[in-house]
Amino acid sequence: MIRLDICGQRLASQHLTKQKIEKASEIVQLLGAVQAQDYSAAKWGIAQRTRSATDAELEKEISDGSILRTHVLRPTWHFVAPDDIRWMLALTAPRVKALLAFYDRKLELDAPVLRRSRAVLTKALRDGKQLTRTELSQALTKSGIRADGTQRLAHLVMHAELDGLICSGARRGKQFTYALLEERVPPAKKLSRDEALVELAHRYFTTRGPATPDDFAWWSGLTRTDAKRAVAAHSTLEQTIIGERKYWFQPTTRTTRGKSPVARLLPNYDEYFIGLKDRTAIQTKLDMAGVEGSLSYLRGHIATVDGQVVGGWERTLKGKSAIVTVRPLTPFGEGERAAIAREVDRFAKFLEVPARLEVAAAL
Repeated sequence: MIRLDICGQRLASQHLTKQKIEKASEIVQLLGAVQAQDYSAAKWGIAQRTRSATDAELEKEISDGSILRTHVLRPTWHFVAPDDIRWMLALTAPRVKALLAFYDRKLELDAPVLRRSRAVLTKALRDGKQLTRTELSQALTKSGIRADGTQRLAHLVMHAELDGLICSGARRGKQFTYALLEERVPPAKKLSRDEALVELAHRYFTTRGPATPDDFAWWSGLTRTDAKRAVAAHSTLEQTIIGERKYWFQPTTRTTRGKSPVARLLPNYDEYFIGLKDRTAIQTKLDMAGVEGSLSYLRGHIATVDGQVVGGWERTLKGKSAIVTVRPLTPFGEGERAAIAREVDRFAKFLEVPARLEVAAAL
């Protein structure tokens, strides 16, 4: 296996080559967690891995709690499945809290303040209430807890998420809401720490392999020691040597190369690349073409063909239509351009509005 083969294997593992799954919530559960601070973009990233899910269909699954959005793994938002949120928080929240400690001291958020804030949030959200961040801020302030400033309020809410007290509710218009986790999420089987380590490794290497323990440690937020333990305890992973590095992957995934190029308009923070510490494999063809520092040219979303970066892209909404502008790093061939045009058509179906492709001059 060579670096180009890694990308083909990862495309297949992440359901980016062939899409057989209907529901977005099934994709989230397979991937384990999907980075989601850019909410709209993250929904499109999930939809690309389904047969034909639309933005409206994803929104419905998020509203009914089939997909949750919370802070887990690292200090950022992720989509997770209801069955996974408790054991995933138990495993990764301590590391996230350790990373927040410096800012907690700066924001004067000590244990008594956090304990009081949990009591206030519990009372405010009890009996199925779902409140916006502004409404939570008002409840905290009324109870004598400072929730002024974006960062102080954000950290109070994040700690409540990491404690498993609150999670995402249904959106109210364009505003996000929060709900009590115990009221929104049905009980699920508890996992021991070792069981959770192995389960998280299974989700990771099944959908992102071939990858290394360092890649897994980066994605999960766990220590390298825990990452290595999880890999060693996983009985079904296979190994391969690429260059001088050892990679692990799930052997059940098979790659098949079609006659036409596979183009994907990936959102910023997409799991295809953000889930890996070492992202050099996706720019192999650009390196071979002598495009130096290629990843630094990209702003926001990334366009790929056969798993290789070919440029960046952005969308512009104009009334009830969209323009997708792709900025190549090298000139597109006829097949690449046709494959990207097909992706724009799929993006239009996701948004349920007409969309047209504009290709800027190569950088």
